[in-house]
Amino acid sequence: MSGLGTARLGSQQGKSRIHIATPQLELSSKPAAVVLRTARLSGPIFRDAAAEQTDLSISTVNRQVGALLRAGLIRERADLAPAGAIGRPRLPFELNIADFLTVGIHIGYKVTSITTHDLLHRVVGAIQIPTPQGAPEEVLAAIGVSARRFASRWTGKRALWTGVAIGGRVRDGGFVDHPRLGWEKAPVGRIIAETVGLPVSVASHVEAMAAAELLVNPDNNSSSFLYFYAREMVGVAFSVDGSVHTPSSGPPVIGHFPTGATELLDPRRTGQLEPTASDTGVVEAARQAGLAVDGIDAVHELARNGDDLARKILDERALVLGRAVALIADIFNPDHIILGGQAFTDAPSTLPTVAKAVRETTVAAKRDVRVSHSGVTVQQQAAGAVSLDALYSDPLEAIALTA
Repeated sequence: MSGLGTARLGSQQGKSRIHIATPQLELSSKPAAVVLRTARLSGPIFRDAAAEQTDLSISTVNRQVGALLRAGLIRERADLAPAGAIGRPRLPFELNIADFLTVGIHIGYKVTSITTHDLLHRVVGAIQIPTPQGAPEEVLAAIGVSARRFASRWTGKRALWTGVAIGGRVRDGGFVDHPRLGWEKAPVGRIIAETVGLPVSVASHVEAMAAAELLVNPDNNSSSFLYFYAREMVGVAFSVDGSVHTPSSGPPVIGHFPTGATELLDPRRTGQLEPTASDTGVVEAARQAGLAVDGIDAVHELARNGDDLARKILDERALVLGRAVALIADIFNPDHIILGGQAFTDAPSTLPTVAKAVRETTVAAKRDVRVSHSGVTVQQQAAGAVSLDALYSDPLEAIALTA
């Protein structure tokens, strides 16, 4: 997509000036991106140390540091210069977290989270709103207005980009097909860019969650992992060699996968993974079993307080999910499996059941299964990863688009 996006919160921009980017969701190898990543992970750092860490020549590091300093994305720390040092190469540099923000939006089936992030990918502020009901254009405009108002609280900060993470299939140009919301080619990118007033990137939320794992643990760039997400929706993403695979036909669809026989879950006997193991499916099963619950949190609370029926329902969910994880892992055969979403993080007592189901179902001798680093903030971290993707992938081009 062509066109420039304005970079100031609250400013107005014409429709011809919006910029919609396709996220790369990878650890970029461009020199400016490599130096910026080094500043993020190791700063404050001296230029010679950065050259050693990145395998870039010292002249290349010097050029990139100079360009990033002019862009304002990094800053020098004269206070940390060695005593008697002369010249800029002896001034360490670090990421500039004081002046910039990005805006993250995770649009869920029931709840939408809006966050602001600094350039370290840390959440600076966060709110949740019920996902509005109505036509896609009206829903997106309402979310965009909420995001713009929320981000405007950070006076004196320059907002650079907006990132949207959402279920369903994301097409080029930020158009989204979302069967659960009833959306087809919804203009997510355009409407969010217009209402928030910033360049925007739009990504499938499970792929964005996998990208967030790469940001938190860049050591994964030399290995592969399967990311398995479960909450109201279920989904998977696969990452290898520091890049999240984003199929042109959309993310893998696993909600229809067969679950096998269940005892308490799936009272409507759909036999499918998402209706069975989703938050809504768990609540339906609990009500069918006679528990007076108004949502998934009530089921968790009953289980924590010793209700045997609630505990059995959550254990059965863990069993169903563990089997699905194992079968999908046997297809991809990753080095690691990462479990994300509140189906796992909100029920830590069921994780041994998940692990046992994986062991008993997989044909592999051993599977390395881990819980997401993002924990209960996984949706926020995913939106943040998308909001920072353009800056992390090609920082100098991205900052030019916000000028």
